[in-house]
Amino acid sequence: MTWRMTVTLSILAAALAVSGLAGQPPASAPARGTAATPRGGVYEPPDRPLDRRIDPDKVTEYDPPPLPQRLIQPMPPEFRLAATPQEVPISREHWHKAKQAIDKGLAYLDSTQEVNGGWLTHLHATPTDEPDTPSAIAVAVTALAIKAYAQARPELLGEMRLILAIRFVRSAQRADGAFEGGALTNYVTSAVVMALATIDRRDFHEELQDATLWLQRSQWDQGEGLSPRQDWFGGAGYGNQGRPDLSNTQSMLDALHEAGISPDEPSVQRALVFVSRAQNLRATNKAAWSGNDGGFVYTPANGGESFASDAAGEGQYGERIPAGRPRSLRSYGSMTYAGFKSMLHAGLTADDVRVRAAFDWIRRHWTFDENPGLGPQGLYYYYHTMARALRAGQQHIITDIDGTEHNWRQELIDAVCARQRPDGRWQNPADRWLEGEPVLATIYSVLSLQETLKPVIQTQ
Repeated sequence: MTWRMTVTLSILAAALAVSGLAGQPPASAPARGTAATPRGGVYEPPDRPLDRRIDPDKVTEYDPPPLPQRLIQPMPPEFRLAATPQEVPISREHWHKAKQAIDKGLAYLDSTQEVNGGWLTHLHATPTDEPDTPSAIAVAVTALAIKAYAQARPELLGEMRLILAIRFVRSAQRADGAFEGGALTNYVTSAVVMALATIDRRDFHEELQDATLWLQRSQWDQGEGLSPRQDWFGGAGYGNQGRPDLSNTQSMLDALHEAGISPDEPSVQRALVFVSRAQNLRATNKAAWSGNDGGFVYTPANGGESFASDAAGEGQYGERIPAGRPRSLRSYGSMTYAGFKSMLHAGLTADDVRVRAAFDWIRRHWTFDENPGLGPQGLYYYYHTMARALRAGQQHIITDIDGTEHNWRQELIDAVCARQRPDGRWQNPADRWLEGEPVLATIYSVLSLQETLKPVIQTQ
């Protein structure tokens, strides 16, 4: 494993890359870092019976995608904002607009922090008999808030209110390395890993390492008796009973990436198997429900689900598709950006058929007005995932399917800033996935804007 505290030269070399995604693929994509193949053990058969938490009658079996023959080191994580407008490919006007919105958003978060250092401590995902235990939602949201402060103004980490926030989060760590969240433990632990990686203090090294190891151990794979042919394989999900999904899996991959885990690690390549199965792409996804538009659904597990199918009146599982039509699942925006980013973090090259297909879906559904397929639902999660994905893709200008060029940073800044309230908060009227809570919507927005202001390394 490669931890961020001891970043290898190959990962640093990744910063000098240009991926060449826009328009037609380049004749030969430039290399990023050291070319590698996945380490052994990705597709080995299980040596134990299927875990009793898994219902074998719900699991579907089919061939997994082929392992990539070559991996590239992705662009390394960046945890600080550029010091000057010249370091980012946007106008000075947009630079100042984004900076002002971030400052107002952080000021709103200042006003909503609670005395114990956390945010949203009144919210619980499930009832609990232990009122002194921090709620799962509060730990995850507080971790994301810490990340937002650390990226914008790292000097604030020495102030008592941020010391209390860090202490609040650290109090939730269990003996096994995870951060307690009940059914949300994968989400919570992933969020805390990203916060600790952003802070980058040597005294957090042990906690970061233990949490990262837990994320890898908790992945559904051969350790639970799963075969690579089964549609749970490689994913992460909710708790002991929850089947894996792309949202949980991309959170896990985000955390592993920011902790410095190499893409050739078996855990990352197993996750890539799951991510690939969530894509509507028949060349690499042999699921019966798969279409061919290149976008992504919520989960391939247990035969597949998509919230976009439900929004279209076809049922979350495609169960209400009229008789005579083949069952299929609809792609949507937030999951497509999640899948696209996850494939880049897993080391796929820009000319991989999966990456190309996902990027073409993005070009066909280019918008900041809604979460394509879900309308206003999950809009701020969409912005955050979109910003991280497009920065990982390393394209400053995106050419949509009609040939129109878009400076995605400037368009995202305009869209997010237009939705900020006078008191500095953001809030989604479509109150799903807690986006009606202004604290969470504000954190997503601040983090999205921060992605637009992270420095771009210029190549000669």
